Amino acid sequence: MEFLSKLPSLTAFALTLMLTLILPRLMERMRIPGPVGYILAGIILGPQVLAVLNPEGKVVHFFADTGKLLLMFFAGFEIDIAQFNRARRKAATFGALTFSLPFLFGIGVAAAMGYPANACAVIGAILASHTLLGLPVVKQAGLLGRESVVATVGATVFTDLLSIFVLAICLPIHLSGFDPRDMLIELGWLAVYVPAVLIGLSWAARKTLALLGTTKASRALVMLLVMAIAAQAAEWIGMEGIIGAFLAGVALKRAFGDTPSDDSLEVMSQTLFIPMFFIAAGFLVDFKVFFATLRDQPMLVVGILVALFGGKWLAAEIAGRLFGYARSDRLLMYSLSIPQVAATLAVALVAYATKNTAGQRLIDEPMLNATVVLVIVSSLIGLILTGKAAKLLQERPSASSSPKCAGTATADG
Repeated sequence: MEFLSKLPSLTAFALTLMLTLILPRLMERMRIPGPVGYILAGIILGPQVLAVLNPEGKVVHFFADTGKLLLMFFAGFEIDIAQFNRARRKAATFGALTFSLPFLFGIGVAAAMGYPANACAVIGAILASHTLLGLPVVKQAGLLGRESVVATVGATVFTDLLSIFVLAICLPIHLSGFDPRDMLIELGWLAVYVPAVLIGLSWAARKTLALLGTTKASRALVMLLVMAIAAQAAEWIGMEGIIGAFLAGVALKRAFGDTPSDDSLEVMSQTLFIPMFFIAAGFLVDFKVFFATLRDQPMLVVGILVALFGGKWLAAEIAGRLFGYARSDRLLMYSLSIPQVAATLAVALVAYATKNTAGQRLIDEPMLNATVVLVIVSSLIGLILTGKAAKLLQERPSASSSPKCAGTATADG
């Protein structure tokens, strides 16, 4: 099929659109969440099958990166601010649990496999974050305003921040030894960055809208501009861009107030950019690496998967029961926090590329391969479980995730 890799660009684009149109609908008919279809399209179009799209191509890379940012941006933008304020303690609590438990379990697995302490911390950080791949499924089910979803979305910021922060500490230790000044500098940047985005960019966006007007074009451009500035600033201080995109969404929600957002930007994001992010996740499926890792390092792969799924499940169960949530809400929290893509890959790839003066990598190739297996398995299982949880909640709309309704909700758990 080498000739397929030389297809005209418009033909390749049309084939991509056709698969992103057909496969998600086919998955939904099979009662599998639509985004799984995008990942399948990535496998088919990627280098392992048809090689129609080049994973290293600038256009594909730009679309996938933009889709990743837009996914997190709309996650922040669609949060009900008043409800988030009421659930912020729950978001922080769940964020702490869903970070710390997989982090500790990951350290335990890595230590048992003989990795040094610094590498163990990075491996724990790889497992601790999560990517909201299931958010489109939740939105389609009309559950974005549910408190358990709001708490989980808010928890994403905590897990990603902490994961990148752990990496930021471990990198200089691997290169030149521990220096407390680096940690203090990173904390100082965070203390400045978060309020600068939530307050400063929100004020700037409001002033810009007042100056340029609230036409569709103005609103769309302001949304994209604020997202890009926040994401780039996050990368400048050593954080992942998705954190800035999420905070930009929250900031613009405050800035817009009663002014409606531009629906055309969201439509374009949901039909082009965000699907390309899922497709790019499908590119990671290298069957040779997948099966070689399973064959050569079975205990490492199994240990990493158990640490992830066990840690995330335990965190969702503890937090959900603490908040008085029903079983279906706890399942939704668990399923949304399983997928490991954005921050996970960012931490793993940066750690693998980092060599000290002796030429030793921060994490080795078997761990990088195990991370690829982790991304594939967690993404597929997380999306399927999210679809199941969303269906359960749609069938039992009276089972509220609000603690004040816990008396009726516990019938589901």
